[in-house]
Formats: sequence, structure tokens, C-alpha cells
Amino acid sequence: QVQLMESGGGLVQPGGSLRLSCAASGSIFSINAMAWYRQAPGKQRELVAAITSGSSTNYADFVKGRFTISRDNARNTVYLQMNSLKPEDTAVYYCNADINRSRGVRSNYWGQGTQVTVSS
Repeated sequence: QVQLMESGGGLVQPGGSLRLSCAASGSIFSINAMAWYRQAPGKQRELVAAITSGSSTNYADFVKGRFTISRDNARNTVYLQMNSLKPEDTAVYYCNADINRSRGVRSNYWGQGTQVTVSS
């Protein structure tokens, strides 16, 4: 089976920074797109940023200029560098990956989430 393991969440003051990591492990042939989503209490889950296997990126408007998504294909890992954090960034952040487990066998996976709290 495939597992996505997030790390790097925590408590930070407004204006501060955090770096989230998500490593995929298990039976993996290759990874297509990887992405970060977030969900605040009482709200729906929303896309934060996505990155393709060719490192093309897409960002939600509310994080453009503040967050950067990147990936290390050799380590099957995606990162989210979060700068200039705001209280409204407080949410559980989830890693997502579109994975080819073998040729012709493709599945989508979610991590269990990591809490990010921005508060003074």
C-alpha cells in the first residue's frame, strides 16, 4: 500500500513561517501531480497549491506570493513553504498525490493531515 506522511505543522505567530513536508512511501512506480489542501473548522476543504511531475505549479489566490510548493522526485516528497502567515491560514493541511503504483494502475491518496495554527 501507499502512505503519505505529513510533517512540519505547528503554532506560529502572524507574519511567521512554516515548512510542511509530505513523503510518499510504499508500492510506487511514479507520481503524477502532488498537492496541498486545507480545511478550517466549519469550512470545506480547499486547494492551496499543486505541482505536476514536470514541476508546473498552480496556487490559490489567497496564498500567491506567500506560499511556495516544490517537490523532490528522487525522495517522493512534496513541500509547502509558508511565509507571511495570517490567522486565516489556520487549518488542517492535507497532502494529496496522484500515484501510478505500476504501469496502468493509478490511484489518488490523502495524508492524515497536519494542524497549522497562526495566532498571537
